[in-house]
Amino acid sequence: MFKKDQDKQNKQGSSGKRDIITEVANILEELASALVMALLIIGFVVQPFIIPTGSMAETLKGAHFRFYCPQCGYRYERDFQDRNNQVPRQKIFPPTSRCPSCGYYYDPQEPVPVSKGDKILALKFSYQFIEPMRWDVVVFKNPVNPSENYIKRLIGKPGEKVEIIDGDIYINDQIARKPPKVQQEMWMVVYDSDFVPIRPNESRFNNHKWQQSLKNYGESHWSVAENNGGRFVLSSVSGREHRLVYDTAIGNDFRATYAYDGVEQYGLLPRCSDLMVQFYAEFQGDSAGRLVGAGLRKYQRYYKALVDGRGRMTIARADGDQERILARKVVDLPQIGQPVLVRFANVDHILKFQFAAEELLYDLGSAPSDAGPYHVEAEPEVEIIGSGEIEVSRVAIYRDTYYLSKWYGHGSQNGHATQGHPLKLDDDEFFVLGDNSPASSDGRWWNKPGVGNNNRRYRPGVVPRDYLVGKAFVVFWPSGFRPFERFPFRIVPNVREIRLIYGGSNRNP
Repeated sequence: MFKKDQDKQNKQGSSGKRDIITEVANILEELASALVMALLIIGFVVQPFIIPTGSMAETLKGAHFRFYCPQCGYRYERDFQDRNNQVPRQKIFPPTSRCPSCGYYYDPQEPVPVSKGDKILALKFSYQFIEPMRWDVVVFKNPVNPSENYIKRLIGKPGEKVEIIDGDIYINDQIARKPPKVQQEMWMVVYDSDFVPIRPNESRFNNHKWQQSLKNYGESHWSVAENNGGRFVLSSVSGREHRLVYDTAIGNDFRATYAYDGVEQYGLLPRCSDLMVQFYAEFQGDSAGRLVGAGLRKYQRYYKALVDGRGRMTIARADGDQERILARKVVDLPQIGQPVLVRFANVDHILKFQFAAEELLYDLGSAPSDAGPYHVEAEPEVEIIGSGEIEVSRVAIYRDTYYLSKWYGHGSQNGHATQGHPLKLDDDEFFVLGDNSPASSDGRWWNKPGVGNNNRRYRPGVVPRDYLVGKAFVVFWPSGFRPFERFPFRIVPNVREIRLIYGGSNRNP
């Protein structure tokens, strides 16, 4: 009896061992299946790429330095340039950079780490099933050296005539407007009142001491303090407009500069006149004569957008003392003392005015001259307008991404599709640009013919259809962090920088 029980226990023990071995085998089989599936997906569906350079900054970043401005605390990145694309593990001294908000020129006194480029996922072969869309961020083979993969933004499609005019893209002589999500990614800060320097008397703010860049215009009565935490208060008799004007002689100007790039070329870059101003406004008191809004000048035309105490929301063009209403609607006003978002933009020949959740648009037209006669030296203007008792806070001014027609904004080289030198694309030809226009070697400057199979040659400046690899759609691993300084790998994910990459859309702006 004892022997039978022992034999039974031995059989159960042997069975238990077999069960464990079977479970382990099943797990290994599942892992192997998952690995095969992952390899198949990577091979046929998606593929990871690492961004090697800063030609697509700020949308996508190559190897770079991360900074918080030591004066105002604004966060920005500066390019790390290395011809071999080797990212050093040790800290190094970065080159001079300028804060894109307060204008402080920063030379770190200690070495800082270099962050690797963004890692992205691209949908491979997606363009074999769907037609590429303008504004997509695309991975493609370098036409001159097909063994290399490049990444740029798709601008021109087969059969189109492409021309860059004053930083904007024109397709067949009509302006190409960016989808809303792409436009949101392309705004670049010029001023943010939330970031006030802690040592304003240093003389490194655009080569002078820091001063508040928003100034009263004429007899305006806004209360403006140098260190007011970004709050501006108006207490005036209703009915007369009081203006706060952004002074480019004090703050950052509207040139097409990038904090990501070197500072040496700043003064040579052209001015961008596609601008946006936004802030939060609180009505005080209960006067029907109160109003709040903003003004923008592009070339020699001045536009203003206002909401008055009766809820009348308007966009107008002002020529001297005469004003012409371009668009209007009536909206509900917020309660007294409730902050409300106010935003006014002139971008891609559309005036966009937002008050709380309400939006008012006016289309200036899509031809190059519809925004007014082009004046290269005309200084754009930004104003905040108010009347009555109002408090304004969190003021921010942005400029649009500006595509250059000259190498670093100067020089005699005429690139493909640049102003006065349009490019007509043939069948199966695409044209691409880098978002970091001053520092991007893209279709504008490709002067060598592309290399194809069987001694085939492609026109300089274009990407052939069969060289498109896929559409970039997500930054899945922005440069991570080391858990401690001497650790060799950046294994801590930079979660807040994981993001979708927006591209073309069928939705109208």
